[in-house]
Amino acid sequence: MSTFPTTLFAGHRYAVLGLGRNGVPAVLALASMGAHVQAWDDGEAARASLAQQVATLPAHAQHNISCAPLETVAGFNALVLSPGIAHILPKPHPVALLAQQAGIPILSDAELLFQAVRKAGSKARFAGITGTNGKSTTTTLLAHILAQAGVPVAAGGNLGPAALALPLLPDNGVYVLEMSSYMLERLDTLHFDTACLLNLTPDHLDRHAGMAGYAKAKMRVFTGQTEHDLAVIGIEDDYCRAIATTLRTLPTPCLTIAGAQTTPAAELYGQEGALWQNGQKLATIGPALPGSHNAENAAAAFAMADFLGVPTQAIQAGLSSFPGLPHRQKIVAEQNGIIFVDDSKATNADAAARALGCYDKLVWIAGGMAKEGGIASLVPYFTRIAHTVLIGRDAAQLAQTLAAHNAPYSIVDTLERAVPAAFAQAQQSGARVVLLSPACASFDQFSGFEARGLRFAELAHALAPQNGTQTGKIG
Repeated sequence: MSTFPTTLFAGHRYAVLGLGRNGVPAVLALASMGAHVQAWDDGEAARASLAQQVATLPAHAQHNISCAPLETVAGFNALVLSPGIAHILPKPHPVALLAQQAGIPILSDAELLFQAVRKAGSKARFAGITGTNGKSTTTTLLAHILAQAGVPVAAGGNLGPAALALPLLPDNGVYVLEMSSYMLERLDTLHFDTACLLNLTPDHLDRHAGMAGYAKAKMRVFTGQTEHDLAVIGIEDDYCRAIATTLRTLPTPCLTIAGAQTTPAAELYGQEGALWQNGQKLATIGPALPGSHNAENAAAAFAMADFLGVPTQAIQAGLSSFPGLPHRQKIVAEQNGIIFVDDSKATNADAAARALGCYDKLVWIAGGMAKEGGIASLVPYFTRIAHTVLIGRDAAQLAQTLAAHNAPYSIVDTLERAVPAAFAQAQQSGARVVLLSPACASFDQFSGFEARGLRFAELAHALAPQNGTQTGKIG
């Protein structure tokens, strides 16, 4: 691994709008590669943070950066927009409109990483992973397998380091990029040697004019692939099954995956804690990957690692040693024989379903800012839930669904009250699991799902061991 040449983008000009986790690294990286960058964010704090980081750069890079409103984008090579800033729907940002009118490409930082890697002369390969759920686990798992096998690897994108914060890899290296639908809409020349679409459930529909637009954006992960590449696709939902049918008509080899046996059957699938193909057991799935949803993630990582030349034995070693990801079904504490599982990343019902399906009897902590449909799709799991403890803005809405199915619940508003309440309910009911899998966004009470999960772990650790049973209805 090495740094990019300081003159790689000499003579290039880039506009960067939005100075968050993607924008700031883009500014710093492009300037360090010799480009002139005009950056802007409407937030004063974001601009101040950029100034602090610019001050740490070498003098030549500092001189390449200006911070000023983007009143015109004429003469720029590209506009880099923060993923959260719309360029099409629901309403394009005025600067995006300026770029479109001037014929200036609007690019993601992943696209610019690809351009930089190729311009620097590296033949490193690219693996792209997308889907509504599971993409972070799959991205991290694939990167772990590659690293354990001795392959130079850098992982990031929508997860972890921003794309332009990644180093220059040698020819035998692999970039493993988690790709959001927003990022996929802003590609130009980037194509993935191996690409995966795990699943599709309703999400970000306002940005894509419904599910058809969302599916179209996600399918862009396969754009530009050739007969020398590999497309991997889950077939556990109708949308992905339809896309798989389309992929089968293209020259690119296509491998279907699933976390369990399906009809029609997936070519690579999970069963009984292992991965199977054509009735042959390929590998055992490690303990940090519970449930059929993680079996699907493991199948994707296996298929992509195999395509990238990793021997089966090395893939098995990586699957076995994978430590898991924070806030994704992570056991964070145990009190009186009751385990506390942090699945705060489950910000929609489909993600929560994957966790609920892993336990026979549990106490469930849910709530926050509900997504479209609430928890109606989770009704089949209610028989597994001894008690639900609800928090957050839309607790009352979720309670209506629970009440309609005679599922016991309490509304306690905050996580600080929910954790001891859930502990008490677990002791009273004999449930051995307290699961935080909110099925909702966190922004009503937390800065993000990470903060929510960390607070859950703190509260679980702070519980005083109790004997006997206690409490009735709470809230």
